[in-house]
Amino acid sequence: MPLGDRPAEPLSPREVRALLGACDGSTLTGVRNYALMVVMWRGGLRCAEALALRPADVDYQLGTVRIRFGKGRRARTVGIDDQALEVIEAWADARLAAGIGGELLFCRLRGQPGAPLSPRYVRAEMARLTARAGIGKRARPHGLRHTMASEWVREGVPVTKISRQLGHASIATTQIYVDHLHPAEVVAVGRARSW
Repeated sequence: MPLGDRPAEPLSPREVRALLGACDGSTLTGVRNYALMVVMWRGGLRCAEALALRPADVDYQLGTVRIRFGKGRRARTVGIDDQALEVIEAWADARLAAGIGGELLFCRLRGQPGAPLSPRYVRAEMARLTARAGIGKRARPHGLRHTMASEWVREGVPVTKISRQLGHASIATTQIYVDHLHPAEVVAVGRARSW
């Protein structure tokens, strides 16, 4: 089965904690990767969107992240919670203290410090961390986006707001997306039955 044909696999809260816990917070690489995953998860960003962020795209006062070139080259601003902002700020401070230059927030640390990270690196790193965390499902960068959408559905956030956060061009796309990720009505009917 081609990779694109596999169903989305949102992570449970326990699995997200395990994945993040697999990052080695004592290393600069671990701090960076932890912050990168938090941005994709809490902001619902695509991997390419997160990798294109500049430090100036994060507004710690307003609690926003500005995506300059989303899918279809559409810009958008998303909200992000205070805990996630603390993680991003810790990474930005560590990066600065290490003397890592470059215009990108999430960048290479070795070889060519400050150079862009590749999506391929992020996918491989997530696979490694998933194995280290003992998560029994495939965790991919886009799965963190699915996880955010699924969490927002469970929290009762309207589909219109989820659509704007995800940067979908059409609310119909978001409706299909969330129905697939969290079929709450179908689950409720199935659970209510007895025999």
